[in-house]
Amino acid sequence: MPHDSTASAAPLGTLFIFGGGDDEPMLARLARMLPRRTDPIEILTTATRRQPARTAGAYAHSFHQQRCPHVRHLQVDEDHPADDPATLDRLREARLLFISGGDQERLTDFLLGTEFLQILKEKHQHEADFILAGTSAGASVMAESMLVEGVGWRGLLAGRVLCLPGFGLLPGVVLDQHFIERHRYPRLFHAVLQQPHLLGIGLSEETGLIIRPGQPAEVFGDEAIVVVDGGQLTHIGLANLPKDEMISGHGFRLHLLTDGQGLDLTTRQPVVANG
Repeated sequence: MPHDSTASAAPLGTLFIFGGGDDEPMLARLARMLPRRTDPIEILTTATRRQPARTAGAYAHSFHQQRCPHVRHLQVDEDHPADDPATLDRLREARLLFISGGDQERLTDFLLGTEFLQILKEKHQHEADFILAGTSAGASVMAESMLVEGVGWRGLLAGRVLCLPGFGLLPGVVLDQHFIERHRYPRLFHAVLQQPHLLGIGLSEETGLIIRPGQPAEVFGDEAIVVVDGGQLTHIGLANLPKDEMISGHGFRLHLLTDGQGLDLTTRQPVVANG
C-alpha cells in the first residue's frame, strides 16, 4: 500500500464539488478542465443504489457529447470489491474520477479503510493533472465531515442531526448539498455548533466549488453557496440538552457567495475578483 503523505503538503490535484441538480453545465465545465479530451474518465456509482449502470451510461453519454471518448463505469459495491486489482489499476490510470450522487454513507461504507481510497488520496496529493469530481452525495463525501441526517426545522432540535466522517480530502470542512432547495440551513447551523472548528459549506443545486492548488476555492454556477463559520462563537447552546430541545448559538459569521467569487479555506474569508 502506498505511503500516506496527504498531510505533508498542499495537494496538487483539483477538487470539483457540485450541489446536485442539472449536471449538464457542470460536465461541460469538467470536460474543458481536462488537459486532453482523450484522457481516461471513470464514473464511480457506489452512492447510486438503483440502476447504477444506467446512471453511469447517462454520464458517459454526456461526456461523449463533450468529445471525451474514454469514459468507463467503475463499480464498487456489494458485488464489486474496492480493492479488486483491476479496479485499482483503472483508478491509477484515471485522469478524472467522477462520483455520482445517491447515498453518501454507501461511499464511506464501501471505501473507508481501503487501498482504493488510499490510492485516490495519493493521486489527489501528487498528480497535478488529476481531477476528482463529485455531485450531491459524491460532493459531500469529500469533506472531513458530512451531514447525513436532519430534516427541515427539526434540524434545530437536539439529537436530530448526524454528521459522519467523510474522505477528508477537504479538511476542516463539513459539507452539505441541495442546500437551499431542501431547506438545510438548520442542520448546517447545528453541525457547526457540534464541531465549531469545522467550516460549514452548503452547496445549492447547479452550483459548486473548484479547489485548485494554491488558489482560493472558486464558486461557479447559477445559485449560491452558504458559508457558516463558527470560529468566533460566543455561546453554544447544545451540550447536555435533552433530545428535541431547541438548540442555540451566538456569534456565527455567514457568507453568501455566487458565481465568480471565491473562498479562502485557510483564512475563511470570501474573495471577490477585481471589478
